[in-house]
Amino acid sequence: MYHISVMPLETSQYLVNNMEGLYVDCTFGGGGHTSYLLNKFEKIKIIAFDWDEDASNRFLEQREDFEGRVTFVRDNFRNIKSVLARMNINKIDGILADIGVSSKQFDDLERGFSFNSSVLDMRMDKRNALTAKEIVNSYSRDDLTDIFYKYGEERKSRQIADAIILRRKRGIISTALELRDIICSVKRAEGKINPATKVFQALRVFVNDELGNLEALLSDAPELLNQHGRIVLVSFHSLEDRIIKQDFKKNASDGIYKILTKKVVTASQEEIYLNPRSRSAKIRAAEKISNA
Repeated sequence: MYHISVMPLETSQYLVNNMEGLYVDCTFGGGGHTSYLLNKFEKIKIIAFDWDEDASNRFLEQREDFEGRVTFVRDNFRNIKSVLARMNINKIDGILADIGVSSKQFDDLERGFSFNSSVLDMRMDKRNALTAKEIVNSYSRDDLTDIFYKYGEERKSRQIADAIILRRKRGIISTALELRDIICSVKRAEGKINPATKVFQALRVFVNDELGNLEALLSDAPELLNQHGRIVLVSFHSLEDRIIKQDFKKNASDGIYKILTKKVVTASQEEIYLNPRSRSAKIRAAEKISNA
């Protein structure tokens, strides 16, 4: 299994408002959400974005199954506006984004997302230059502290940064395993959560500029959506959810959006049992109501 898509039923119910519309899946991954949507709505078409080479290869493997209803773009969804412009597409009927790391990325130890990886990479797009290894080995104590606190909400960010600087005196930190052990020397486990979780999250978010990508998408969405078009976002941590919530609230107060999810939608207990990674997923959805 490449990746188990989170809450496909719920996302489809909030997303599709035009049974013959054109939709954008910003995070194709293994194609789970796209396949579900195509099977449920027989006349819609989808433009699928993903900047990960593995996702691009996955699309090529599935291409015949999509019967010409999917156009794949290997690009960061933050570029959605310029990409659609090059395709001579002015408006779309919906935007779906499942923000975060796929199971495939986590489980592939060569990608460096896992605590057990023998590399320290964390790039979703290997064409980008910046890696977690470069950050850990070359950034200053203050910069590391800021990254861990801002993007991981890590309370022991200063102590962990100090431990990394001290360890660097003995040589390059080259694996996720080494980094995990450094963090664990400073911080004890909190229940079942690995002590390194927040720092690894922070590095991944920073390496891939995940919050900047999300903010760019949110900024362009109102202009790209048709009237009554919808935006559905699945987030996995509080930083993302806070940005989405604030954006939807502002656009609603400006008369641009109607918020469809007064409270976040979360996975059922049955889904969490079948797919434990869905336990932290949150859906927020909005509909464009302005003609502007």
